[in-house]
Amino acid sequence: MMSGTLYLCATPIGNLEDMTFRAVRVLKEADLIAAEDTRNSMKLLNHFGIRTPMTSYHEYNKFDKGRKLVERLLAGEDIALITDAGTPGISDPGEELVRMCHKARVRVTAVPGAAACVAALTISGLPARRFAFEAFLPGDKKERQAVLDELKDETRTMILYEAPHRLLKTLVLLRETLGERQVRVCRELTKKHETVYCGALSEASAYYEAQEPRGECVLVVEGKSRRELKEEEIARWETMSIQEHMQYYESQGKSRKDAMKCVAKDRGVGKREIYQELLL
Repeated sequence: MMSGTLYLCATPIGNLEDMTFRAVRVLKEADLIAAEDTRNSMKLLNHFGIRTPMTSYHEYNKFDKGRKLVERLLAGEDIALITDAGTPGISDPGEELVRMCHKARVRVTAVPGAAACVAALTISGLPARRFAFEAFLPGDKKERQAVLDELKDETRTMILYEAPHRLLKTLVLLRETLGERQVRVCRELTKKHETVYCGALSEASAYYEAQEPRGECVLVVEGKSRRELKEEEIARWETMSIQEHMQYYESQGKSRKDAMKCVAKDRGVGKREIYQELLL
């Protein structure tokens, strides 16, 4: 018997009119719907007249339930996976089920639709050609700081999710770690009271200190400019003497000629200038 298919069905992130015709059809035709929160998803299914049986699949049962779902897929059943809102597998346990399916050689396909990270990026006005999606910052303080430190030199536009009660704290942390950057705080996307705050991180912090935020938020943060990154890199090398800089590369086994090329590149100068300094 051929195995069934796992359908990753995107659902609206707010406005129910964003549900696609294909998603409704797939949810009606599937043998089973695996939902992150069955109570929340029941409202959606009732709205579209979908009567397919439903089971829970969430962060706390993703391994045990995942194995059972794979067994049903291998038996030939088609299963549709939905999250609370948006696209399954994006910052939710769906990625683990997809991994299990690939390992078991079960077909997986996407039924595309809404995704809060993409919606926020496209309306942010910040560069969208390259971006880094971080979802929610870790709850653990040390792990959270480690992630923020990694983002210090990120040149791509960054996208983060945040709950309203933690928004102000996160904006302050971003300002302290990344420095002043442009940010877009996108709230209640696709809903009646959708808002997009545009400004610098310090301005956004001051605004939300005075105005209590409500609704789930997506932060779109400006990346560091390549020029600024290069200037900082040059400044770091200039704290070292040219002789020390040369020794750094020669200790890695580079020839003196190649070391001079590397030093010149690091400092943003010509190789001849390095050569002349070494003669003094």
